Amino acid sequence: MKRKMILASTAISFILVSFTLIQSKTTIYIIGDSTAANKQAKAYPETGWGMELQSFFESTVVVDNRALNGRSTKSFKAENQWQPILEKLSPGDYVFIEFGHNDEKIDKPGTGTSLAEFKTNLVNYVNETRSKKAIPVLLTPISRRSFKNGVLTDSHGHYPDVTRKVADSLKVPLIDMLVKTEGLLTKLGDVKSIKLFNYVDSGNVNYPTGKKDDTHLSPDGAKQVAGLVVKGIKELRLDLLKKLK
Repeated sequence: MKRKMILASTAISFILVSFTLIQSKTTIYIIGDSTAANKQAKAYPETGWGMELQSFFESTVVVDNRALNGRSTKSFKAENQWQPILEKLSPGDYVFIEFGHNDEKIDKPGTGTSLAEFKTNLVNYVNETRSKKAIPVLLTPISRRSFKNGVLTDSHGHYPDVTRKVADSLKVPLIDMLVKTEGLLTKLGDVKSIKLFNYVDSGNVNYPTGKKDDTHLSPDGAKQVAGLVVKGIKELRLDLLKKLK
């Protein structure tokens, strides 16, 4: 009888510990565009920075990368990509929100947004995330490799400024990825920064005629940009800091 009680007690303890471990997991949802998105094998070596973020964290953090090619703050929600995330959000989860590349395309009515609409959409994402007691983090878009006469130029207009202002007014943690990636690209310079982007010689199985892409990242570029996201997490001293490897 005593042995049975001990076994039962051990089993209950095991279940409770297992449940605690499950409950203690934190999910980071990434919503955004192709610079962060998971890529199909046919696109390799193009790599989104969101594909590399998990490697910086312990197993108590799960990175759920929902970023998608070509999406803006408008189209991501209009295509019902946001609602399933909102329904799954648990208290203490994070939503990393990085848009801008496609919001700028105002010649595409279903995608592009005015600055005012961009602001409204970001505010909605933040407020809806907070309604589930989850934590929004705003990220400005990463820099394109847009050098002119050896000098890096900005291609995002006022969209990053809107993100910064929303973060300031709503007291949202901000990782200024534009500033961070501009710093990295400027340090490397015009030629050396090519290695961060999806440049492929002709004859590649996925790019028979080659590829010169100054927007999307290479595996090395994705790893370095994900590292800059982690640097931002450290600077903000988010609770996620305790779960970094």
